[in-house]
Amino acid sequence: MPTIDGGAVRRVLVACEAGMGSSVLLTSQLSTRLAPYGVPVTHAAVNRLEAGEGDVVLCHAALAGRARQAAPGVVVLPFQLFMGDPAFDRLEAAIRDGDPLGG
Repeated sequence: MPTIDGGAVRRVLVACEAGMGSSVLLTSQLSTRLAPYGVPVTHAAVNRLEAGEGDVVLCHAALAGRARQAAPGVVVLPFQLFMGDPAFDRLEAAIRDGDPLGG
């Protein structure tokens, strides 16, 4: 399982099925949360991920396997809920505190 030091995260990707609706809202919310740390958040379709596009990929748990195949070696952080999932707090805390993040 890949890991990254939270202080080394330079870009986060939100991977989704089609790039519409809830993933766009999540991207916007995370952009606001991570802006104070200088970390941009973008979104992409899970089938179009490429290694090197982002340091951390956030995706619904149902898509985690596909995200890991598409971007091997990148930390994939799965979540269950588009709103208020603990994975988002974990990501922000790792970036803020420089703690390791694995997935």
